[in-house]
Amino acid sequence: MTDRIASFDEFWPFYVREHSKPLTRWMHFAGTSAAMACGTALVKSRKLRWIPIGLVAGYGPAWISHFFVEKNRPASFKYPLWSLIADLKMWDLMRRGLMDAEVERVLGHAAGSNGASHGAAAREGQPSRAAAN
Repeated sequence: MTDRIASFDEFWPFYVREHSKPLTRWMHFAGTSAAMACGTALVKSRKLRWIPIGLVAGYGPAWISHFFVEKNRPASFKYPLWSLIADLKMWDLMRRGLMDAEVERVLGHAAGSNGASHGAAAREGQPSRAAAN
């Protein structure tokens, strides 16, 4: 038996739980935005120097947020392609103002399915919405 996640549909809830704190999500959003800007600069200028700059701009804030805010290991270490796809999905959901609701949906589903804590609020020592209702 393997502990490896087998599909993106299975990976997405894991990814959301690993990005439960708003600061982590915003640091990812900023890093992904900066990496996209570097990608645009690469295409426009055709200068390869934008590749390492884009990698540092994108991964730097994300990894810092995992180590110091979430206090977990970046999913990109074990699932690099799915992490990239999930990061772009999260970026788009944040751009549209929908990511907080997605976190609530995933954390609520996770808490409801196993009777465990009520997600990020419980980890941060705050009452969850479910506990407050």
